[in-house]
Amino acid sequence: MPNRRRARTGLTLLGLAALAGCNLAPGYHKPNFTTPAAYTGMGPWTPAAPDDAAPRGDWWVIYDDPVLNALETRIDTSNPDLASALSRYDAAVQASNEASAAQYPQIGVDAMGTQNRQSADRPLRDGAGPNHYEDDEVYGSFSYELDLWGRVRNLVAEGKAQRQASAADTAVIRLSLEAQLADAYFSLRGLDAQEKLLSDTSADYLRALQLTQAQHEGGIVSGLDVGRAQTQYDSAEAQLTDAIAQRAIYLHEIASLIGVAAPSFALAPVPDLPPPPAIPVAAPSDLLQRRPDIAEAERQAAAANAQIGVTRAAFFPTIDLDASGGWQSDGGGINLFDADNTLWSLGPSLALTLFDGGYRRAADRAAIDQFDAASANYKSVVLTAFQQVEDNLVLCNGLADEAAQEDQAVQAAANTTNLSMTLYQDGATTYLDVVTAQTAQLQAQQTALSIATRRLQASVNLIQALGGGWTPSS
Repeated sequence: MPNRRRARTGLTLLGLAALAGCNLAPGYHKPNFTTPAAYTGMGPWTPAAPDDAAPRGDWWVIYDDPVLNALETRIDTSNPDLASALSRYDAAVQASNEASAAQYPQIGVDAMGTQNRQSADRPLRDGAGPNHYEDDEVYGSFSYELDLWGRVRNLVAEGKAQRQASAADTAVIRLSLEAQLADAYFSLRGLDAQEKLLSDTSADYLRALQLTQAQHEGGIVSGLDVGRAQTQYDSAEAQLTDAIAQRAIYLHEIASLIGVAAPSFALAPVPDLPPPPAIPVAAPSDLLQRRPDIAEAERQAAAANAQIGVTRAAFFPTIDLDASGGWQSDGGGINLFDADNTLWSLGPSLALTLFDGGYRRAADRAAIDQFDAASANYKSVVLTAFQQVEDNLVLCNGLADEAAQEDQAVQAAANTTNLSMTLYQDGATTYLDVVTAQTAQLQAQQTALSIATRRLQASVNLIQALGGGWTPSS
């Protein structure tokens, strides 16, 4: 009979193990999204190219600016926001490891040696047994949950997806910080160029003011011309002061991004702006693999899908295999490890909730709703990504055309200024015409510098929209 019982127990365990392949989570498929065949905003500054030519890794090196390169590398080592994101990722890794541990049995060892005294007036005392006794125990335990309904496997899958989502979130933050730094850097360099332009212009206006004052003292021109020259000079000085103040704000932003206190950070002015790079753009379908925020949204959907399997497994019994064994004695010089002192327990345990007031059904419905929300969020992130790429494609190419047109305006304004000054010196026109021409020239030059800065910023935004340094293997 004992052999027969053992055989039945073994067959039962084998049958339970055979059921362990059951998984109640829905089959997961990435949320469907039909990608467009091509971008519509392509142009000379955004040529199409194979995907392997798209900016990856240290994408900022395409600007060939050693100062920018050095600043960007400091984000990984010094930016507190990125450090916080990396810590959250490390926590997600450990949470995933914690979930994975449930796939394995729990094995423990316990030992105890106690001196005990029972109350003489204890209830139901029958007079048997001593009031004083020893209790020495050494035993081990084994517990393993049979994952019949996929609860553990789905917890593991959810933890893995959450870990991958956290990695993608870290990449989103890193790319955003890199782009923010590049944007602030080019704004600062644009103000360096504005500062030089205004400084040179102010010096020219000062010479013109001094010349006009000398002519006025000689009775050649009226005080009206002196007032106009003074106004023009003072206006240029005020704009120069504003440019210097604006530069300081961007300098402080850069300092914070690289983890340096603003008062202790400085960058030497460099008035020359680099030319905007030609950015290769791969097929729209590749955007789904390159953007870290898209990868994060997809992994959140996968985690939500696995959670459905966890909630559905709660409708079925939990079955654990438990075993324990060891030695126990009451001391008294008896060898604890004698064969007569052995004890053991072996057998499965089952737990099933019969009534919960609808708790499990509500949890299951909530898990499905969470998956639907994650899928909708994925589609929203994809739509936003395509919008950002198209916006910046249009902006990059539109600004390229605008820059060419503004260069012509600068040249025309310079010619007008030269002509008006010549006519004024010959007495053929008033100083008002000179002031008007000089003001138009300065405005055209400032607009040209502003467009050049915006082109660099738009190229940074386009690289960010395309996924920057993100790679699928990350």
